[in-house]
Amino acid sequence: MTEVQNPFPAPVKLIIWDLDDTFWRGTLSEGEVEALADNVELVRATAARGIIHTVVSKNDLAPAEAKLAELGVRDLFVFLRVSWQPKGPIIKQLLEDMQLRAPNALFLDDNPINRAEALHYNPQLQVADPADLPRLAPQLLAFGKPDPSYARLEQYRLLERQQQARADYQGDNLAFLRDAQVRVELREGKEAVWPDFNRIEELINRSNQLNYTKKRVVLQELEARLGATRLRWGTVRVRDRFGDYGMVGVYALNTFTNELEQFTFSCRILHLGVEQWTYAHLGFPRLDVQGDVATPLNQTDQPDWITLESTAEAGQDLAAATALTPGADKGRLRILLKGGCDLGQLTPYLQTYQVDVTEDFNYVNDHQVPVHTEHTELLRLSQSLPPAEQHRLADALPFLDREAFQPRLWQPGPGYDAVVYSPLMDYTQDLYREKATGILVPFGGYQDLTQVDPAAQAQRYAQRKFRGMDEAWLRRFREEFSYAGPLTPERFQENLQWLREQLPAAVPLVLLTGAEVEVPGSPEPGAVLRHQQMNAALLDFAARTPNVLVVDVREVVRTRADVTNNLRHYQRPLYKALADKLAAELAQWQGRQLSRSTVGQLRAALLDALPRPVRKVWDRLTQ
Repeated sequence: MTEVQNPFPAPVKLIIWDLDDTFWRGTLSEGEVEALADNVELVRATAARGIIHTVVSKNDLAPAEAKLAELGVRDLFVFLRVSWQPKGPIIKQLLEDMQLRAPNALFLDDNPINRAEALHYNPQLQVADPADLPRLAPQLLAFGKPDPSYARLEQYRLLERQQQARADYQGDNLAFLRDAQVRVELREGKEAVWPDFNRIEELINRSNQLNYTKKRVVLQELEARLGATRLRWGTVRVRDRFGDYGMVGVYALNTFTNELEQFTFSCRILHLGVEQWTYAHLGFPRLDVQGDVATPLNQTDQPDWITLESTAEAGQDLAAATALTPGADKGRLRILLKGGCDLGQLTPYLQTYQVDVTEDFNYVNDHQVPVHTEHTELLRLSQSLPPAEQHRLADALPFLDREAFQPRLWQPGPGYDAVVYSPLMDYTQDLYREKATGILVPFGGYQDLTQVDPAAQAQRYAQRKFRGMDEAWLRRFREEFSYAGPLTPERFQENLQWLREQLPAAVPLVLLTGAEVEVPGSPEPGAVLRHQQMNAALLDFAARTPNVLVVDVREVVRTRADVTNNLRHYQRPLYKALADKLAAELAQWQGRQLSRSTVGQLRAALLDALPRPVRKVWDRLTQ
């Protein structure tokens, strides 16, 4: 896989746009401006991946909003700050209002003075000249994760509505809180909180501002602790007159010691008093607060502007909302896609059917190194290695991290009706054996790192912005690990059998083969022969194993023109054909045709209608 170099020191979650000669060409106050189609499409594409967009511009608000509406993107922007005031202080207050950190925001402005001023007030802010967008756009499109319903954007719209209403009270915060009609729903016990298992893990491990205990967890431990009799687990849901914040809090009270072992909230509900209310509702148990928190707690206050809502009342509202939600159908197939990020190109086409798709793909870690969690050897380590050993390896090897041992495939929850697995990393990556323990770890491919020149290899990694993989580390790696070569077809079959045994017997395992197309000049010598050997092993395994289905990529990807930069990445129309083949396999398995989704078909049509340059960038980034 060809990786796009990452020019950003931290993931971008917010893009702050100047307007004149940045988002569009020309000056709005001086007459007509010219839309820049690439910018409009960039906003649409990144918003669909959960990146938030706002405006800080020296202009008049009404014409600026009118122009954004004319371009069809006004609804994709929140927290507009359009005035004739200096931009540096505005951005500082904006980030506070949006509860976001400066390192995760990117400010685009054509004026270097404005960029310098923004940095003066926000030293960790990322800034860029819009002239650099063609270079920056690929990585911006790679940030986030698919959010076709704009769920993250809706959370910021809710926050915007709340803060606008708060401003109307001119500093009388208590009056605002009483008028906000804050309602809290608590769900307690393993059965009640189990459907939110993934969200609970996310809150505990990723929240910081309102994480009072800072006790991180691994999935296997969390699953066991949810069933511990001495722990009183609960989740917190919040709604007010501005909207539904969803599940925003979790607690675990040790009933033997009357001590909170977990007490964590999302910053979505910051300044509503929910943390103090929950603490009071639990009877002010012992709480050993770790590190800094945004809201200190005390042993006396009991916020009286918050109402406890019964689960029955909340359920009635949820049922009503579900009835009004297009496509809300409990009969939809729940499908997990496990593989490389290129598999994500199937998602929009697969969603033209009545299915719910969960993606479990590779990602870029804090060292800016792509982490492939789908190799079967790494999957086995995620189940067999003790957590302490997983953490040791994750901390020692920059091409891994602790998240690598926590694939969604194993995360408890409502489960999946089918698991679709692309084993191409088993075809591609090499294995290295730790000399002291015998543990095998996959990395790279078609290259023995123990035989390359460490200085030259470190330089190549530096060019790709990899961190922690310098010459000294490479020499240490060569001392501690030996090259074990690619996975053998025999071991591949053993691992597939193991994987099949980890899944519920009734859940089909759908395997994708690899293409067998020669790519002249490829830096991966012998790749086609390797694919032929591994495909033969895969097909042999599938033929003799119950409830294993195969989507044979070779029936769709046949010529050099069908692939892009290597034989694992295909032209976009072929992903549509593969999605249709997958749907046909699932339909045959369940004995009925999959119904089509009107919304999904429209979404796929809009994606296909993207201008060719934007679509080429999108395709390159999702591979």
